[in-house]
Amino acid sequence: MAAALFSLGSGGSCLRAQSAATAPQDRIFAPAPGFNREAASVVALLEQFHYNRNAVRPADYAEIIPNFMTDFDGQRLFFLESDKVAFTTRYSPRWVYNNLTSLGKTDPAYDIFNVYARRVTDRIKWALDKLDAITSDDLAGTDGYLYDRKDAPWPVDMAEADALWMQRLKNEIIGEMLNEKSLEDAGKNIRKRYERWLKNLADIEPKDISETYLTTVAHLYDPHTAYMSAETLEEFSIGIKLQLIGIGAVLSIEDDYCTIQEVVVGGPADLSKQLQPKDKIIAVAEDGHEPVDVIGMKLRKIVQLIRGKKDTKVHLTVIPAADSSQRKQIIITRDVVSLDASRARGAIHEVPSPDGKGTTPIGVITLPGFYDAGINDKGEPSPSATQDIARLITQFQQSETGIQGLVIDLRGNGGGLLSEAIKLTGLFVKAGPVVQVKNYYGQVQVDSSEAPEPLYTGPLAVLVSRFSASASEIVAGALQNYGRAIIVGDSSTHGKGTVQQLLEMQQLVPALARLNSKTGGVKLTIQKFYLPNGDSTQLKGVVSDIPLPSIDDYLPIGEKSLPRALAWDEITPSRYEGSALHPDLLEALREASEKRQQSLEEFGYFRKSIDWFKTRQEQKILSLNLDERLAQQTRDKAFKKGQDEERNRLAAAVGYTSKEFLLGPPKEKRRKASKTPSANTVPPASAEPLPESTPDAGDDKQPALPDQSSAIPKTLPDGIRLAGTSVASSGNADAQPGADASATGSDEATISDEQLEEDSKKLDIHLRETLRVLNDAINMARHPGPSVAANAPAPLTAAAVGRR
Repeated sequence: MAAALFSLGSGGSCLRAQSAATAPQDRIFAPAPGFNREAASVVALLEQFHYNRNAVRPADYAEIIPNFMTDFDGQRLFFLESDKVAFTTRYSPRWVYNNLTSLGKTDPAYDIFNVYARRVTDRIKWALDKLDAITSDDLAGTDGYLYDRKDAPWPVDMAEADALWMQRLKNEIIGEMLNEKSLEDAGKNIRKRYERWLKNLADIEPKDISETYLTTVAHLYDPHTAYMSAETLEEFSIGIKLQLIGIGAVLSIEDDYCTIQEVVVGGPADLSKQLQPKDKIIAVAEDGHEPVDVIGMKLRKIVQLIRGKKDTKVHLTVIPAADSSQRKQIIITRDVVSLDASRARGAIHEVPSPDGKGTTPIGVITLPGFYDAGINDKGEPSPSATQDIARLITQFQQSETGIQGLVIDLRGNGGGLLSEAIKLTGLFVKAGPVVQVKNYYGQVQVDSSEAPEPLYTGPLAVLVSRFSASASEIVAGALQNYGRAIIVGDSSTHGKGTVQQLLEMQQLVPALARLNSKTGGVKLTIQKFYLPNGDSTQLKGVVSDIPLPSIDDYLPIGEKSLPRALAWDEITPSRYEGSALHPDLLEALREASEKRQQSLEEFGYFRKSIDWFKTRQEQKILSLNLDERLAQQTRDKAFKKGQDEERNRLAAAVGYTSKEFLLGPPKEKRRKASKTPSANTVPPASAEPLPESTPDAGDDKQPALPDQSSAIPKTLPDGIRLAGTSVASSGNADAQPGADASATGSDEATISDEQLEEDSKKLDIHLRETLRVLNDAINMARHPGPSVAANAPAPLTAAAVGRR
């Protein structure tokens, strides 16, 4: 993911040019007067206050130049290897470090960008000249195209770059033709896209370059530390609102593609069930207007296209994450994203007993985030996450059937308030340590639950995914440490175990305020989290007691995939009454689950989807033969159609009876798009949003900030929360598997959207297996054996904690 942050205003540098309409290659960028002082102060702040400050040396500044070049040219399409050599020779690591720390000089950023702008302009003009010369005979050869070049070197010379770009042009033409475009129309679409890229290049402002450069420096320390310009800082401060109008999605720029990072629960995109995390938006249109290509466009401009008035429709062209060879057209009606719809929700499921005699009522509570008490969209007081879960538990217990077990579903829960994570844990265990927080100096603060007695004492399981992060990991890890719950789901959680704080530069350096100009800020990592047993949640996350097959395990998801992520470590355990679940109990539950994973049809269906996905992921080279690509498209369509039919059959046969419990207003019936093929052959167990929030550091004056990767999430009034953007994306479009574009044939629309939604609920394979695992534990208490002694407390209950 590119490293820079979203910004709106001016500041940070100046532009020596006649006007914004000047051709990109005619604009010369340079730092703004006075910005040097702020830049030097930013580096001083990193060196003096960052948690990882001892790990960065002047020699590490050798990464700045190539990383900054990569921020703009992540797919190695525009720069040459000789450019890298020239820049690194001119600006040695010692030069970059000394001039930045002492003088605040950011000259390399502008020199590099000026070359980049010339390279992009010249290359796009070259491509437009070559485009019309490509014929159908050129699409009948045996060559291929490496669509993902992020790890490839830059071309050695112009001849190698020309050959690369000729392959790229052929690939783009084939992609358009797979979407039922003629060769002529394909060329027209690509021409429009390239012309748009030139316009996007002209939209890059000097402040964007400053922000990107200082964020590149900040990323030497860890991937969550970043510099924010004055405008980004202001946008962040005013961004979080109680009502959001838009589609309800977290967007980011990944290799020039506008990527869905999170679908906000209860928002229009969530209700429509047409967008999934990691889907790529490649075009946006209003009713009655032509689509606008957004590949390579700045996120700010994409947001402006997607946002709009309530009840108006936006048309999106999307490359599904589950099948990058397809393009689908979807329509979403903009609406208010209500906070009530993001509250905890519950259901009681009647789970068949292992012996086949009767059913066991097990409650499931889904928690999207750890929110505090506040005001809802109607201006009324709303409870906190802990209060909501307590209310749901009470409703479960007072229902006609009651519950004999409880599952807390934290999939996709990116965190939130640390205080809520602590209080929530106290609903299930007696007063005791929940999390430890350590700063740079090694000082450890133990935060404990103060609840004298747990509200719920019965069997407990926690369902997690790779997208469960921060506060979610604290809750899951603490309950695992106490032996209070069994953890089921993806092999591990996200692994985000650090705390960030926002520091405004003018408050830290009064001299900057006297310059009478707006200053930015730094989002700084200052602490790490540890579980009661002393293990860090950083990098490793919380490892599931019973791992389930998941596509997430084959994607670069989680803290481990981020460069310079802080290491895992451990500290002295805190004093707490509890211990991990007994190995014999875990082995018995794990063995029963593994047998089901090998025998049940739904897991066979799931593994088939995963195997297909792995095969497509392993395909690094795309054929530039149109007939071969058409044949592959036909095979993929047939596979997806078969999987949809299998899901429909399984869903009709294996659903559990359930009753919903909602604290807010019920979800409205989702809107149906005019044409929505089934692109996702993977059950929702592997389709959660990227972590968004970082738990509070416990400092009321300077709270820790929501975070999810290399940049700060922000919530705009249009309802689109920006998860991390890059000004570097304006001006080039990096190739992805999604360059393939397949037609949306009518043969894929045989199953209605409503049926697919209902089937997905019934075939939530991870949830179904978690219910079975918990049911196994409940059954062990009824029929004691080798894993549970006759006089022992029932497993996974509050009574069993501390008594092993």
